Amino acid sequence: MSRMFLPTTIGLAFLAVCCPRLGSATAKAEELPRLTERSTSDVDWLIDPAPYTAGVFATEHPDEIALDNGLVRRTFRISPNAATVGLDQLSAEESLLRGVKPEATISIDGREYAVGGLTGQPNYAYLLPEWLDEMGSDANSLLCVGYEVLPIEARLDWKSPRHHAPQAAWPPHGTHLRLDFEPQAGDSSPASFRVSVHYELYDGVPVFCKWLTVDNRSEAPLLVDHFVSELLAIVEQESWVDAGEDSPPPVPQSIHVETDFAFGGMNSASANEHIVHWRSDPQYTSQVNYRKVTPCLLMVEPTYGPAQRVEPGESFESCRAFEVLFDSTERERRGLTLRRMYRTVAPWVTENPLMHHMLVARPDAVRAAIDQAKDVGFEMIIMSFGSGFDMDNTDPSYLATWRDVADHAERQGIEIGSYSLLSSRRAPDGNMIVSPPGQSPRHGQCPALTSPWGQEYFARLRAFYDQTGFDLLEHDGSYPGDVDVTPRPPLQQGELDSRWAQWRVITEYYRWCRERGIYLNVPDYYFLSGSNKCGMGYREVNWSLPRDMQVIHTRQNIYDGTWDKTPSMGWMFVPLAQYHGGGAAATIEPLHEHLDHYERMLMSNLALGVQACYRGPRLYDSPETREVVKRCTDWYHAHREILESDLIHGRRADGRDLDWMLHVNPQLEEKGMLVVFNPASEPVTKTLRVDLYYTGLTEIARISHEGADEREYPLDRRFEVELEVNVPARGMAWFSIR
Repeated sequence: MSRMFLPTTIGLAFLAVCCPRLGSATAKAEELPRLTERSTSDVDWLIDPAPYTAGVFATEHPDEIALDNGLVRRTFRISPNAATVGLDQLSAEESLLRGVKPEATISIDGREYAVGGLTGQPNYAYLLPEWLDEMGSDANSLLCVGYEVLPIEARLDWKSPRHHAPQAAWPPHGTHLRLDFEPQAGDSSPASFRVSVHYELYDGVPVFCKWLTVDNRSEAPLLVDHFVSELLAIVEQESWVDAGEDSPPPVPQSIHVETDFAFGGMNSASANEHIVHWRSDPQYTSQVNYRKVTPCLLMVEPTYGPAQRVEPGESFESCRAFEVLFDSTERERRGLTLRRMYRTVAPWVTENPLMHHMLVARPDAVRAAIDQAKDVGFEMIIMSFGSGFDMDNTDPSYLATWRDVADHAERQGIEIGSYSLLSSRRAPDGNMIVSPPGQSPRHGQCPALTSPWGQEYFARLRAFYDQTGFDLLEHDGSYPGDVDVTPRPPLQQGELDSRWAQWRVITEYYRWCRERGIYLNVPDYYFLSGSNKCGMGYREVNWSLPRDMQVIHTRQNIYDGTWDKTPSMGWMFVPLAQYHGGGAAATIEPLHEHLDHYERMLMSNLALGVQACYRGPRLYDSPETREVVKRCTDWYHAHREILESDLIHGRRADGRDLDWMLHVNPQLEEKGMLVVFNPASEPVTKTLRVDLYYTGLTEIARISHEGADEREYPLDRRFEVELEVNVPARGMAWFSIR
């Protein structure tokens, strides 16, 4: 492993330091624990994260402090103003920062302020420590007046999970640094305010979080017109001298950024394209690109607004940006890093109940489905779209009927919930989003969440859950980020604040659900705001293809979808009843007539730790069908911990040869499980080279074929073993690794 810098006191969570003015902040830095270099370590944080605890430290320079957890470090000068002067991936020995920028910028009442920063850097291609002592502070910038080191607080209330999930720390362990800034003496601004820049660093992962708060200390309201909460001059990753307009240079790949101001799309890039920007840096005049358009300036900045009014004595809080510093260019390791981030900062994504999408909304049929679910090991019933269930029905007798059904489900240990459509539905005139010229709603049409109808809709949802005791919401077409030009006081003044105001409505509702343990299936990237699961990634009409094709598509979709998602973060689909057409060749009903296919679909999902929406009127229709379903779910429950652990990608399904993936978790007794699928109509025997590095095993692996015939296999210098596998025709084989 490469050199790492670790805290001198392992286990230090935080050190409370409060500095009212900048002059004392410099002195107080001496009271922080000293940042010291440790000897080279062989501990890979993806195998054992325990040694890498976060803290705030004093560096060798008297005017510097650093956030550090042994994996990453962010270094700040605090005099003559506060600014980030170092951003380092320690385990990769890589410096990501090439220049000093303000910590943020903010526009208040029409005036823009730089928040901290230093001026006078002679060259923005790189940054030398000796330059820093000669750099000054802009007289028009906000001045750092102090800092405080705090414990991390939960940003939303996650109860102990009602749905199966591994134990997780919440809030995550780590440390929180707050830098405070105010207008400088003699500033002509009539407003009195303080801008605080917040940073969190977590134990055991190379992840920072950053956000802003604005405190109104004047006697009049102020307007936060706009903000840039992160501004980093990052080292470019490639040399593109003559890139044209149609082929711009690539953005740096050493850092990944996403925010909780995310909506639309099933991946973080599309959900954050309106807030996370890579732009050219006008100060970087010595770059090799002739047009000077290298996208190496990271800016976290909303496209609109937020245009938020802050009353005297109140505060504004920005969205939060989560920044991952990769230690490798290798795709699997980068994916493992992102998945570890989600498990750390949004641990509710690990909740992973087995779900039946119930297609019939008769109370007697639903009770029967609940009993079937209990019988075969399923854990959740979802009243599916097209079932006839009506979440908008406020008739007390209707709600009472379904309260009785929910009570029956609770007695059986089964959770129950329903589908509700938000975006793309029609609301009464005057309540629909009106897009600016040249734009249109993402889903064709969308009600405004800030409209009277939108407010009544969320009030109905809250009342529905309070009155029925349901446990789940499948919220199809969540708010996708549509901009609305219509004033809708008091929540929305117009176009500039419409996106922020509607995001607040939807995320406050999701927080309300999270506090009550209501499971959230949301086909948009709301993970950092409380949702549990979105689509793994599939094309719906593919479920009308012939059954054999669906099996291959299932494993392809999971293979592709789990590079950046944990297995529990994405749902798949199994059409027990006909879906999007396809007729008898595409459906499983009658279930007992297609047991081989039903089992293949069950195991193609369960063996990869993924839950599908099994959509139909029942889970089994005969004793033989019941036996198949129960055998699959019993196996899943017996190996659940390892099956819901991280996946290492082996070979993608293509219908021509064996396809396989490897589950790994060095913290478990069962440290790995290899699952191998054979799409062919004949048995296949083959020797696979399997990389066991991320199991944590180093010398010997004890491998058993489906729980029997355990043998010892020596690991070679690449931590690989050669394993002969024999997989039955159109079947699966699994191998437990200890």
